[in-house]
Amino acid sequence: MNQPILTDELIIDCKDIYLREYRIEDLEKLQEITWQPEVYEFLPGWNATIEDRSLWLTEYEIPENQRFKQAVMAGGYIGELYLRMAIILKENDEFIGWCCSGIKEELPAPNREIMYGISKHYRNRGYTTQAVNAMTEYLFEHTNVEVLNAIALTTNQASNKVIQKCDFERGSSIVIENGKYNHYHLRKQQGQF
Repeated sequence: MNQPILTDELIIDCKDIYLREYRIEDLEKLQEITWQPEVYEFLPGWNATIEDRSLWLTEYEIPENQRFKQAVMAGGYIGELYLRMAIILKENDEFIGWCCSGIKEELPAPNREIMYGISKHYRNRGYTTQAVNAMTEYLFEHTNVEVLNAIALTTNQASNKVIQKCDFERGSSIVIENGKYNHYHLRKQQGQF
């Protein structure tokens, strides 16, 4: 199991990468990756201005990670709190992407989603699969989450492949803001957590 490392910062160790909470210094790299056409093609709305991204990071995302950790320490009931983790390459501590979990209002309840994005320079190396598996395991073992959802545009073969490798079961297709998505789910007992 990928045990969380006990420090003030939540870190989840994996084979080649680790997940850690967002930091202020992640802003430029996060912004750079979200503006890669290979990313915003499949994650509409993630290519915001640097000013918006800075505001979101400092005013919402980092503080909410703190509230998420407090909820875990208080018994694991996380409600609608989000967890946003950076994917960091172990060999050089480089920020290469993100893996997050939060509520996706367009999905039927229970509607907690796992989402991710990775730099075009680090695709097809298994890093995203490691991140999704680690986040899934963490949520099932440390929170009250019983079901996780994942969605991927039907045209996003790489993302669909990651979700399937992580043992999510495919459900029906759904349309969100004119995009057709495959909808997957994974139950806690299904993953043997």
